[in-house]
Amino acid sequence: MSDPAKPVRIAILGPGTVGSEVVRLLSEQGPDLAARVGAPLELAGVYVRDTSKDRGPHLPATVLTSDASALVAGADVVVELMGGIEPARTLILEAIAGGASVVTANKALLAAHGPELYEAADAANVDLYFEAAVAGAIPLVRPVRESLAGDHITRILGIVNGTTNYILDEMTRRGLSYDVALKQAQELGYAEADPTADVEGHDAAAKAAILASLAFHQRVALEDVYCEGISAITAEDVIAARETDQVIKLLAIAERTPEGVAVRVHPALVPSDHPLAGVHGAFNAVFIEAESAGGLMFYGQGAGGTPTASAVLGDLVSVARHRANGGKGPRESHYAVHDVLPIEAALTRYCVRMAVEDRPGVLSAVAEVFAQHGVGIEIVRQVPGQTHAGLILSTYAAPERDLRATVEGLRRSDAVAAVKSVLRIEGE
Repeated sequence: MSDPAKPVRIAILGPGTVGSEVVRLLSEQGPDLAARVGAPLELAGVYVRDTSKDRGPHLPATVLTSDASALVAGADVVVELMGGIEPARTLILEAIAGGASVVTANKALLAAHGPELYEAADAANVDLYFEAAVAGAIPLVRPVRESLAGDHITRILGIVNGTTNYILDEMTRRGLSYDVALKQAQELGYAEADPTADVEGHDAAAKAAILASLAFHQRVALEDVYCEGISAITAEDVIAARETDQVIKLLAIAERTPEGVAVRVHPALVPSDHPLAGVHGAFNAVFIEAESAGGLMFYGQGAGGTPTASAVLGDLVSVARHRANGGKGPRESHYAVHDVLPIEAALTRYCVRMAVEDRPGVLSAVAEVFAQHGVGIEIVRQVPGQTHAGLILSTYAAPERDLRATVEGLRRSDAVAAVKSVLRIEGE
């Protein structure tokens, strides 16, 4: 009989919802996981700041420690679920320097310090896996990094924040105001007490930077991502979208063009027949366009303890298998040298909703403003009003700088009483 395989020791940093779920699954599925890995998975411990606090049945006091550095030093694989930049960054670097592989769900850390961590992992010949950092349970990082490695991804269009999708979906399907929908999301646990990271697009921007870096084989920093949130979206915007057979979604968009790479996060109008328009509640979905594979859709739960723990455990099994049997996962691929373009260079379409003077010649005056900036009008829709008439115009695709200049020209025009809303149109 062969000797039993040496256990792979697992250290978990962070006892929150995801961390406790990972511990539970390690315990309940131990024999299955050992069979998949080729060696037993042994929990070395769980780092917590306060070991006296009751953490529930899945985190008994015997597995808790407040000495993170000592825990990391004795582990083969470190699972970082603390969030934030520090001390997560320092502990991951300590783990890598000590020869441990790392699994993390920390999108903010990867977006801010990814290159430093990737280079450290490569130098130490250990794995750094982060499937759960982008879209919860949805297998997305691995397909982009590995399954499509032989293809050229041209565009990624995704709903990668469940909180904002829930809010916009409630505004669309139930007619709620933004404030009421946000409060409901907080009561259900989808949104934090301070929802800024979600509703202002920062969470989605960090994920967009990670996806763009993987898809385009170059480093895209968080500061390269244009970011605009949903807090200015009104019930009137939602109604206008419905009347034109569209829905509003917060999208993360990464595009590769002959001029370079553009990455942006902002609310946008999506046609009702587009696959992303049917993504409801707190679900996530990402639509990828590749030269050979064509269009690919990834859909599922983007947040929550159990779904995210599923992604973490998938990474953990892969990394532990490498530790037990030898080998290493893919290295960071950053050979490309595309220019990272500012938002002004992005090619998009605008839907402009405005109040105009109800008199002859107004349409001509408005059309002249568009013509002055080289922006074509595709659709014009008039809405009767008492004091002012409503006018909704959708443009043809044009550079963002020209579209912005057009809107500024409209605001200065005597024919326009007010520009009430400007939304980009995507997915057509």
